[in-house]
Amino acid sequence: MKVIHNRELGLAVLIDADNANPAIVEGLLSEVAKLGVASVKRIYGDWTTPGLGKWKAVLLEHSIQPIQQFAYTSGKNATDSAMIIDAMDLLYTGDFGGFCIVSSDSDFTRLASRLRESGKVVYGFGEQKTPKPFVAACDRFIYTEVFVADVSQGESIKRRTSQELRQDTKLCNLFRQAIEAASDEDGWANLGPIGSHISNQLPEFDPRNYGYTKLSELVEAIGLFTVTRKNNLLYVKDQKPGKKN
Repeated sequence: MKVIHNRELGLAVLIDADNANPAIVEGLLSEVAKLGVASVKRIYGDWTTPGLGKWKAVLLEHSIQPIQQFAYTSGKNATDSAMIIDAMDLLYTGDFGGFCIVSSDSDFTRLASRLRESGKVVYGFGEQKTPKPFVAACDRFIYTEVFVADVSQGESIKRRTSQELRQDTKLCNLFRQAIEAASDEDGWANLGPIGSHISNQLPEFDPRNYGYTKLSELVEAIGLFTVTRKNNLLYVKDQKPGKKN
């Protein structure tokens, strides 16, 4: 299996300025730093338009290189094409282990698939409105709402209550299936493999999407699973009737 978290992994961060909120930039780059080293940081757009003014204010501070792309024809997204061409150029240099594609645009679905076919790790970053095909084409997809703390700057994530979590059948089933897949004969499963199993099933899975910082906080909040600590590791067991005690 491809290694997803590697502090030494060289990453190319490519941002679609037309489809990303500048309010996410600090959270975005902090997240990228957890995944690897951002060797290249580029942002694409028509910088002659006033709509990108807020992005201009943060580029120098975060050492992001703006790439100018004029909109030659109305209704056609030249920015997407420029990003795709650059990504392929960077792919063939062979200097990057992974790519971070920051956009909510489904036009990057084929690019993500192509990069993965070449053995590169692909992280997608976009809003929750991002079309599912693009989300599924990435090794992992992170919704950018988790980076927005100030509602005035964009949509932020509201913490779900235990009742709301238990009513989310898909979420509960994901945990049950992961626990069953990773459990020992007594029904206990280490939390780490549980998270990995869920992420493999659902690239966009992230406890922060539900308002919780850590996976342990989320599983405890659901209230359907027993959580215990053994040798400084967290273990989880399904409380569903019929399971071993």
